Amino acid sequence: MNHQSASEAGKNYASHAPAYFQVHDVHAFYGESYIVQGVSFNVHEGEILALLGRNGAGKTSTLRTIARMSDPQMTTGEIWLDHQPLHDMKSHQAARCGVGLVPEDRCIIPGLTVQENIELAQIEEPKGWSINRIFELFPRLGERRKQEGVTLSGGEQQMLAIGRALARDIKLLLLDEPYEGLAPVIVQEIERTLLEIKNLGMTTIIVEQNAVAALKLSDRALILDTGEVVYDGTAKEVLDNEALRNEYLAI
Repeated sequence: MNHQSASEAGKNYASHAPAYFQVHDVHAFYGESYIVQGVSFNVHEGEILALLGRNGAGKTSTLRTIARMSDPQMTTGEIWLDHQPLHDMKSHQAARCGVGLVPEDRCIIPGLTVQENIELAQIEEPKGWSINRIFELFPRLGERRKQEGVTLSGGEQQMLAIGRALARDIKLLLLDEPYEGLAPVIVQEIERTLLEIKNLGMTTIIVEQNAVAALKLSDRALILDTGEVVYDGTAKEVLDNEALRNEYLAI
């Protein structure tokens, strides 16, 4: 079977370093549960990486570790973004260094309009995209700029969450289940937007249960199984390898 073990993935990391974004031998725990088990990979500037695996494989935990959230607790390893070490930072410090996390629940702030949700992010980091540029990317948000954010449809809330991330001066966009609960037509709209962002040079990591959709969008794929890297290669290779998909993605 054409896939890499965790040790081979580590070698792949070393052979490509230095990259724009690097994760090296990262270990993390939820309490006593060993969730991220020596994960290593890299992402080059402007790439989209699909981070895949079955439920419980450690995908969201890896994403949260990258964003330096308090849970899971990272114990050892290194994380580098554009030559800056993130591994000793708190989440707010990593955010200031350019990490933008869009969580699965989107975290739209109640009581604030679409525009106010975006403006709040700009207050924290005024060097990101202008609000007009965000509304050009997401015309629906521009049309609903005075509407309370939490009253938007699921797809529109996802657009708002991505737009709010771009309003900050980010270098790395982390998306956790961006297609969750969305109709296929809205998924296609989000995909077009992510490709447009990619064409502008944004580096993106996407965690998504809809593996086929994520793979079609991505340059490369990383597959996790019980917290370990079991494959690191091109997205096309995963799409073309039925045995690999069956074993680790159930598709």
